[in-house]
Amino acid sequence: MSLFGKLFGSGGKAGKSASPQEAIQRLRDTEEMLTKKQEFLEKKIDQELMTAKKNGTKNKRAALQALKRKKRYEKQLAQIDGTLSTIEFQREALENANTNTEVLKNMGFAAKAMKAAHENMDIDKVDDLMQDITEQQELAQEISDAISKPVGFGEEFDEDELLAELEELEQEELDKNLLEIGGTENVPLPNVPSSSLPARPAKKKEEEDEDDMKDLEAWAEAM
Repeated sequence: MSLFGKLFGSGGKAGKSASPQEAIQRLRDTEEMLTKKQEFLEKKIDQELMTAKKNGTKNKRAALQALKRKKRYEKQLAQIDGTLSTIEFQREALENANTNTEVLKNMGFAAKAMKAAHENMDIDKVDDLMQDITEQQELAQEISDAISKPVGFGEEFDEDELLAELEELEQEELDKNLLEIGGTENVPLPNVPSSSLPARPAKKKEEEDEDDMKDLEAWAEAM
């Protein structure tokens, strides 16, 4: 089928309304056709501009004709730009409407499925079931607690007695440490040596000679 056939359809389908998907596809085909037309007109405008420049000084008549054709092409290009904007807006609106339709369909389908799922449910039965589940969970917890408790088989002790014994042991250790610290204060001092102190060391020879000289001087003065 030709492009125009896709866009406008055949006479046999005139009474049948197109689906949103078909309408969106046709609008896209139209956009593609007009985009190609734009590219063609832009090339023609460039060609006519070059012709006008080439014949500007040599053949003014040919240059003027080229400029006229350029203006017509530019006018067509502007019209296509406006048409594309309108088609793009219409396509986006149709796509949004189609999306909303699909969303509503799916929401309605989900609502029906939920309703069908709840048809066989009785709220009283649900409450009874949840109560049974809660009771079974509590029973399972009690069993777990009972199993996890340590069993001493007669080795049960009073915790208060154990704590009192521990305090006595700590007090004994503290008293022992205090006695060790107090014992160091009564350490006896060393005895005084019984032997006499060493005599004063003899004078050196220089000192003896000096004393002798002093004695001689004193003797000479006495004469």
